Amino acid sequence: MGKKMSPPQVFADLNPQQREAVEHGRTSEGSQGPLLVIAGAGSGKTKTLAARVVRLVMDGADPNRILLLTFSRRAAGEMEQRVGRALHQALGYSATQAPPRFAWAGTFHGVGARLLREYAERIGLARNFTILDRADAEDLMGMQRQALGLAEKADRFPLKASCLAIYSRVINSEARLDTVLQQFYPWCFGCLAELKQLFRAYAEAKQQQQVLDYDDLLLYWMHMMSDPALAAELGARFDHVLIDEYQDTNRLQAAILKGLKPRGENLTVVGDDAQAIYSFRAAEVRNILDFPAQFDPPARIVALEQNYRSTQPILEASNAVIALAKHRHEKRLWSDKPSSEKPRLIVLQDESAQASWVADEVLKRREEGLKLMQQAVLFRTAAHSAPLELELTRRNIPFRKYGGLKFLESTHVKDVLGMLRWAQNPRGRLAAFRVSQLLPGFGPASARRLLDAMDEQAADAWAALRDFKPPPAAAADWALLRELMLSLAAQSEWPADLERVIDWYQPHLERLYEDQAPVRLADLEQLARIAQAYGERERFLTELTLDPPNASSDESGVPSLDEDYLILSTIHSSKGQEWNAVYLLNAVDGCIPSDMATGQTEEIEEERRLLYVAMTRAKQHLAIVAPQRYYVRQQRRDGDVHVYATLTRFIPGKVARLFEQVGAAPRAPLAQAAPVVPTVDVGAKVRSLWD
Repeated sequence: MGKKMSPPQVFADLNPQQREAVEHGRTSEGSQGPLLVIAGAGSGKTKTLAARVVRLVMDGADPNRILLLTFSRRAAGEMEQRVGRALHQALGYSATQAPPRFAWAGTFHGVGARLLREYAERIGLARNFTILDRADAEDLMGMQRQALGLAEKADRFPLKASCLAIYSRVINSEARLDTVLQQFYPWCFGCLAELKQLFRAYAEAKQQQQVLDYDDLLLYWMHMMSDPALAAELGARFDHVLIDEYQDTNRLQAAILKGLKPRGENLTVVGDDAQAIYSFRAAEVRNILDFPAQFDPPARIVALEQNYRSTQPILEASNAVIALAKHRHEKRLWSDKPSSEKPRLIVLQDESAQASWVADEVLKRREEGLKLMQQAVLFRTAAHSAPLELELTRRNIPFRKYGGLKFLESTHVKDVLGMLRWAQNPRGRLAAFRVSQLLPGFGPASARRLLDAMDEQAADAWAALRDFKPPPAAAADWALLRELMLSLAAQSEWPADLERVIDWYQPHLERLYEDQAPVRLADLEQLARIAQAYGERERFLTELTLDPPNASSDESGVPSLDEDYLILSTIHSSKGQEWNAVYLLNAVDGCIPSDMATGQTEEIEEERRLLYVAMTRAKQHLAIVAPQRYYVRQQRRDGDVHVYATLTRFIPGKVARLFEQVGAAPRAPLAQAAPVVPTVDVGAKVRSLWD
């Protein structure tokens, strides 16, 4: 082991507020009180949280007894690597020594899945439960909807996706169903009784089939914490609990944390109420606003205000926007990056002029040496970028727009994973229903007959599979599928299981997709490569469901082969990112705030935070563009309409003075055109086809 470095050297680059957060609790005896770190945009949040973990370990904390919760597996992995590198340096490890591992670094859902598996028998779960992804959960909801006859109602009844969205919001917000319907789905309020019936059937079906959906991972964990003995046992397993992005937690997650550390001992949460923009996922901004007062004595608050990303003029404008929020933790971002360039407020005639101006500006910055990838165009909703996409295509400016199908939503990937899920859990009707119908001549009726037969075999569901008589047209294919499934169920050999499934599936892939088969087979080969990183089938299925890859061959559009491309992104997708130049489209009332989010004060306040998040993505150049006239795309018979807009209410006069303001250029008067005499009566020719 090399020479141990002194703490001042290890933490030398921390600013005073970061150091205060890192050193919290060191001078007190016993446990540390709760800590809330309000980490402004670009203020070194990840660095501070990692340094705090390093400090805890250097002070004697066991890495295996630290619970570190983030909102993506990628973030958890990056945090673990960052802490590992810092510990490697701080403890003077040699190059061949591995830093300590953190067994409990992960997402809420991932950690919840592990704990539920471990405590399954004690809470009435089967240890071999499987986890439904979003699409499978929708399908199961749809099956119950069909079975209850709700699809045949005379009045319109919500589709399965809407039903699952309602169900999910009720669970994650801990609100009453009638309240959720009144607030978010008023057109569904007349279906209140039927929805209660449907949700009860959905919950019963999941329990019968020994499956959980995403929401169950938090719901079951939260209910575990309601048992005093289990709560005390779980809380005692973790000496320290640290949570990143606390502003994005929902009420279930807040209840879980309060159950783990009811007095807030050794509890650290990091986040920024000004960046709370996920209420559509039932995130609750009050969690972070009310956190200090939940404990006695109240939690200590440390605000990180030094911004390492943006210039001071950009921060002054951003501070002015968020300062008008009704409820917030007080902070004022500042930077040591002075600049004479103010952010710009560009008022143009319409969306066409907006698209043209942005394209001009992007090319201008590129000629000045700023790569396209260092520039981003942000917008409130995906539809706002349509005119710009046309303009970029016309000018041959490559771009990448974030979105598309998720990897696990691809039909061929779902087919293969369905086989593995069925082998793991014979009671999973969705997986069995999907897989059995891959066989030619094996339709929905035969699939239901098989599932009913398996359900009747309480002791051994696979016995029904062995004895099942398939339709004559499917007999040969059925024999191969039956032998494979029985083999997979009897003994798992990972990752050979997946390779055997792909070998069986390939001829069906070629039959079902013909010309697309080679591209889709490449997806499955990628899936097999991913599988190499997991030691067992159950872990692979669980973690792939919780944190799926993003790209697949089902994704629309041709991948960009250009060495450089412009970034197009919704504001929500831009969170956590940064670019040298940022252009924000449609900064007008009706777009920001969205006309769909102005019904309540809480919704308007979140729209304000969205604008703040967009502005604080910019490092050097920020342009906010407001077309005076924009197109509203409507699903109505009277078609789409143009709307005359006003600048977003979040930039009133006193805030606008912090921008360089550029007005709309006047249109050149149209020359009086001479009347045009048609030379061909195309209408007459078309009509004559039917004479």
